[in-house]
Formats: sequence, structure tokens, C-alpha cells
Amino acid sequence: MKKVQVYITLKQGVLDPQGKAIQTSLHSLDYPEVEDVRVGKYIELQVEEGPDLEKRVTQMCEQLLANPVIEDYRIELEGAR
Repeated sequence: MKKVQVYITLKQGVLDPQGKAIQTSLHSLDYPEVEDVRVGKYIELQVEEGPDLEKRVTQMCEQLLANPVIEDYRIELEGAR
């Protein structure tokens, strides 16, 4: 088994209302140094190892885990550099 981490974020230029709400709240709590907040998703998968593992996880992202129209994603395989 191998651990795969997937980080999903909104593409630059896509409105992030949740991030904006967090930024506004941080400012109201006296953290004016926060210039921007972007909210994303973190998904951790335990998968069987195989020769096409990265390709298969990419397919998972494209088909279900991320919306490639408005989101970017980054895949990290445990032990990979």
C-alpha cells in the first residue's frame, strides 16, 4: 500500500468567497497583515502500488476529485521526491 496526498486549490482568478470571508474575519480579529486567503481541499488515499499509479491518481483527480475547469491539483506519492 502506498499513501497518496492530493492538494486541490482554486485556480488563480477564480473567486474564493470562503477565503474572502476568512480574510475579513482575520482582519476583524486584528490580523491586518493577512493579504489574501485561498481555501482548498486535502485528500489522502491509501492505494495499492502499481506501475501506473501516478497516471491512475491523475485520472481520479480529473474525473472525480477535482474540477479541472476551476481547480488545480498537486499529487504527492509517499516516498517520492
